[in-house]
Amino acid sequence: MGWGDLGAFGEPSKETPNLDRMAAEGMLFLDFYTASPLCSPSRAALLTGRLPVRNGFYTTNGHARNAYTPQDIVGGIPDSELLLPELLKKAGYINKIIGKWHLGHRPQFHPLKHGFDEWFGSPNCHFGPYDNRERPNIPVYRDWEMIGRYYEDFKIDLKTGEANLTQLYLQEALDFISKQQASQQPFFLYWAIDATHAPVYASKRFLGTSQRGLYGDAVREIDDSVGKILNHLQKLGISENTFVFFTSDNGAALISAPKQGGSNGPFLCGKQTTFEGGMREPAIAWWPGRIPAGGVSHQLGNVMDLFSTSLSLAGLQPPSDRQIDGIDLLPVILQGQLIDRPIFYYRGNELMAVRAGLYKAHYWTWSNSWEEHSKGIDFCPGQSVSGVTTHTQEEHTYLPLLFHLGRDPGEKFPLSFASEEYQRALEHISGLVQQHKATLVPGQPQLNVCDQAVMNWSPPGCEKLGKCLKVPESDPKKCSWPH
Repeated sequence: MGWGDLGAFGEPSKETPNLDRMAAEGMLFLDFYTASPLCSPSRAALLTGRLPVRNGFYTTNGHARNAYTPQDIVGGIPDSELLLPELLKKAGYINKIIGKWHLGHRPQFHPLKHGFDEWFGSPNCHFGPYDNRERPNIPVYRDWEMIGRYYEDFKIDLKTGEANLTQLYLQEALDFISKQQASQQPFFLYWAIDATHAPVYASKRFLGTSQRGLYGDAVREIDDSVGKILNHLQKLGISENTFVFFTSDNGAALISAPKQGGSNGPFLCGKQTTFEGGMREPAIAWWPGRIPAGGVSHQLGNVMDLFSTSLSLAGLQPPSDRQIDGIDLLPVILQGQLIDRPIFYYRGNELMAVRAGLYKAHYWTWSNSWEEHSKGIDFCPGQSVSGVTTHTQEEHTYLPLLFHLGRDPGEKFPLSFASEEYQRALEHISGLVQQHKATLVPGQPQLNVCDQAVMNWSPPGCEKLGKCLKVPESDPKKCSWPH
């Protein structure tokens, strides 16, 4: 979902009343970021509190390439990484993931091996349908074992956009919350729904109800579900003991626009890019009785902060044996403080840009290659900015492109290199970059090797269902990452 998809952020159709109410009762973050403009690395960052380049969720197969975890990926979240649910267990938390995992699908990467106690959802996105010969349909898991596959047992109608998955995910969330409340257990729920990812879907009740087409239908169903979850917490009398945070894993995918793409508001480009549209996210914190209602924060936040903030809420310290990039946002949320910190925009193995205060410096620009662009793949439709949205990788290391995001949130007007303002801002940002690079120890890249033999042919539980498929011979290759 994009920054501009919610009424609270100015979306004109005002079709998100529950998320808008969540914002009115809590705190809206206007300057909140993901750690990567793509799904898998940003999720790895959220759960480890570390940049993808540190936790291994990147590739070195090409410079500044986005990589994720399709079915044939060999890698996944390394055992050496400490995930939020593993740490929360120390404080007695029961942890559940509902929806998309996307941190590797081979047995060693299973979420229940990395701190989660329960799982209902899928290791990959709901792409398909596949023929189960060249490529298997994606499995849906309950805990350790698959219980079916997308398009076979969990229907998604690509013609109408109808699928009941968000309703299933909602019921799982309500049941889990009720169970933990009844047993007086503290819990962590990671509700990772994916209806707004193309192919976009919504259940029958929501189809055709939005002014924004199928994508809007999906947003409306997510909004309705969030409202039901918040109401459930209030009905059970635990809302004042429950911290809730809503955000996205990357900006809206404009490549799917206009029919299946969202809005990034005033910002440039979308998913896959390190322009603001790819990395700035809608974000809302809600905690009745603790967070003052109607708060709006200009704190520079990041999904990695949810790691540190959650540990702080549980009375735990972050691990001291590794670099943690997330900060504890509780002073911001509860006392309205502002913490001075930079935001680093990575694309694969390259630091593309840095934001400090209202200034953003681009060290590299690239939307996508001319070859891909000529095939109709466009991450910035209708938004070409000369010298900025480039189709060759342009290095600006010695003379970065600098923008003032307060005056120019759309990154259209770079500051003059000769101006005093440019010199002053760049001097400050250069110091932050030097400091960052001095402490950077890249993790072992997990997203370099692909092999058709590791696809979801025979996931655990397939025997019971008669859904095991023949595994082809292993043939490991370098993954190809064109973006």
